Amino acid sequence: MTRSVHPIEVESYSTIRGLVDLPDLGPLQRAVIERVIHATGDTGYAADVVSDESALRQARDALLGGAPVIVDAHMVAAGITSRAVLCALDEPGDGKGPTRSAEGARAMLQKLGAGAVWAIGCAPTALFELLGAPVAPAFVVGLPVGFVGAVESKAALRASGIPCVTNKSTKGGSAAAAAVLNALFYFEEGM
Repeated sequence: MTRSVHPIEVESYSTIRGLVDLPDLGPLQRAVIERVIHATGDTGYAADVVSDESALRQARDALLGGAPVIVDAHMVAAGITSRAVLCALDEPGDGKGPTRSAEGARAMLQKLGAGAVWAIGCAPTALFELLGAPVAPAFVVGLPVGFVGAVESKAALRASGIPCVTNKSTKGGSAAAAAVLNALFYFEEGM
């Protein structure tokens, strides 16, 4: 996806590259981490993000191939500037989940089944719901934020074998989750 890059964004990335060193990462891993740092202003993500270059390539291929993108919160959806997404909160809940986000994730899984790309930036309960589903997503951005269940849900995602990008700490959030998808959409070889 070609887009016009503002000079301030170019300068921001130059500054980020001067602050963090990512020499042993693949190009998509670098692009993801740099965009998350850019979106959050937090260079700590350089040592916190867990990703795999081949899984990121699979995710990019799925996205460019038209896989549906599902997010757990409207704030994540607002940050994805590259294409329309579906929000789990827009699905009617059944009142049987621990949170409205978990109910929406369950409903969206039943509606769309396997093969979607998910971005969880708010609710660890939505990520746990996704991990307990009988259908597999194509890829999961698992960056829920918080002190209750966030670290545990991300550890469970890493252990699941589902292609993903996540982090190890309580950090995360809508801006970080959206940044990962934008990085995958905007990536250009050789940049």
